Parts: sequence; C-alpha cells; structure tokens
Amino acid sequence: MNAFERWLTLWVALCIVAGIALGHAFPGLARGIAALEVARVNIPVGLLIWVMIIPMLLKVDLGAIGRVRRHWRGIGVTLFVNWAVKPFSMALLAWIFIRHLFAPWLPPDQLDAYVAGLILLAAAPCTAMVFVWSRLTNGDPEFTLSQVALNDAIMLVAFAPIVALLLGLASITVPWDTLLVSVVLYIVVPVAVAQVWRGRLLRQGDGALERTLATLSPWSTAALLATLVLLFAFQGEAILGQPWVIAMLAVPILIQVVFNSGLAYLLNRAAGETHAVACPSALIGASNFFELAVATAIALFGFESGAALATVVGVLIEVPLMLLVVHLVNRSRGWYEAGAARVRARRAV
Repeated sequence: MNAFERWLTLWVALCIVAGIALGHAFPGLARGIAALEVARVNIPVGLLIWVMIIPMLLKVDLGAIGRVRRHWRGIGVTLFVNWAVKPFSMALLAWIFIRHLFAPWLPPDQLDAYVAGLILLAAAPCTAMVFVWSRLTNGDPEFTLSQVALNDAIMLVAFAPIVALLLGLASITVPWDTLLVSVVLYIVVPVAVAQVWRGRLLRQGDGALERTLATLSPWSTAALLATLVLLFAFQGEAILGQPWVIAMLAVPILIQVVFNSGLAYLLNRAAGETHAVACPSALIGASNFFELAVATAIALFGFESGAALATVVGVLIEVPLMLLVVHLVNRSRGWYEAGAARVRARRAV
C-alpha cells in the first residue's frame, strides 16, 4: 500500500476539518460551486470524479472476463455475495438501524437520505482497492482481476435497477433520469474511456501503462480529497450540530463488512476453493466502489444531503475495517485450508 492508501482514514479526517473550515469561512463560494449543475449533476464534482475514477479503471482488463471459468466456484460466490446479498442486506440493516434503533437521535428529515446513501454504497462493488487488499493476503492475481472485470461489466447494467428497486422498496422517490445520467457519466463513460486508453497504452509497449498510472495516481488522489473537502464544506453545520451521526451511520457499514466478508469466506471454504481465491472473493464483497457511490449520491440528492454524508462515512472507515478483514483471513489460513482440503478430497472420491 502506498502512503495515501495506508493513511486514508487520516486524510479523510483532515478533509472533514478543512471542509468544515472552508464552509464557515467562505459560505458563498461553497454555494456557488453547488449551483454549477446540469440535469442535477454538479459539473465540478463530475470532473473531479472522472479524474478520480478513470485511473482506477485503467487497471482493469475487461478481457479477463474470459478467465472466470478457471475458478467458477469462487466467481459464483463473489457474484452471489456482491449482487444477491450485499445490497439487500445493507437495505435491511439501514431499515433496522436508521429507521428504527437510531431514529430518535437522527434528524427526521434526513432519514430517507441516510438510507439511500447506505444503499448506494452497498450497490457498488469495489474496483481498485481490492487489488491492494488481495495483494496483502497473497490472493490469486488472475482471479482478482477476473472477478473485478466481471463485476464492472455487471455494474454497467445492474447498478441502476438495483438502486431503483431498493430505494423504491424503502419508499424513497428516485429520479430515474438523474440516476441513468449518473450511471452513464460515472460508469459507462469512464469504463469506455479507460478501456480505449488502456488498449492504446498496451500497444505502445512494455511499461507505458505503468508509467501512465504512476503519473495519474497523484491527480486521482487530489481529486478524491478535493471532492471530500467540498462535501464537508456543505455538511459542516450538520456534523458540528450532531457529531454522533457519523458514528451511527458507521454501525450498519461495519456490520455489513463483517457479515459479507465472513459469508464469502465460509462459502468458498465450503466449496473447496483455495485460500488464494477465497481472500479476494471475501474482500471484494466487503469493500465498496465508494467513488461511484459518492458521485451518485451527490447527483441524486445533492451536496448537503444525508445520502452524500453516508457514502463519505464509508470512505472514512473503509481502510481500518478492510485491514481488520485482511488480518483475520491471514490468521485463519491454516483453519481454512484444512476445511477446503477435506471438501476437495470428498469431491475427488
């Protein structure tokens, strides 16, 4: 992990301070930036999101989808947890904690927005950071690449319907036109640009892609931090008035990470998959494509919404939580391999 990835929680915390200070010192500037919208999509944030997302998508080889047959059991577990369990379990957790257990202490006019933000966070499987988590567990790099490529391909067509379905079930009105515009802007266009650019770089010979990624990485980092500062410039008053909101929003996210990673890990063990496959499968089910979630929350509900704040809480706690999952799967390797070996032995008889 590079310094930014390792200390992501610290950088987000600093962005909270900087954003709140900016919002207090220059409230007119923040409102002016928020007003730069087309079809409810904020133009400055849209540009920042592209700078943030495209370098990450450059790492993804959609051609790797053809390799999924080599580890079809692990891929099956990944898809089941990512698309059949993760969004729906988060919707349930949001209903339990935000609508009921924590509702007396949360702003009543933001309950729908908090639920929506948590759903958006869970509906977008991790794309880039999963490569980092996989490397820390000695995960199979080919499996990691193939599952990310397949998830990205599915996200092109499944993200909008799942979000619309779950928001509808939660009685939250979703503007379909804005949702579809967000999908095109933050999924379709970046994926297309990244794949065309990746192809051209690969044709330029060895090292071209790596050099480009090294050049773009600081810009991607700066774009993420700038987006977070803007978000907290608008959320500052709400955070200062009710600082416990962040802790309450973190609870369902924490439970979901533990539940989904544990479920994927156990299912892979029951299927007899190797530890090198089970780890990235569990990690992608636990982490999120938070850049997409943040962008979509802003587009659908605005900078000052509870939805945007909920997605940012996911950014705040992701690294500590994922490092905990990495530690647990590494420590349990012997237990895992013993059980998976017994399954493979029974299957060979």
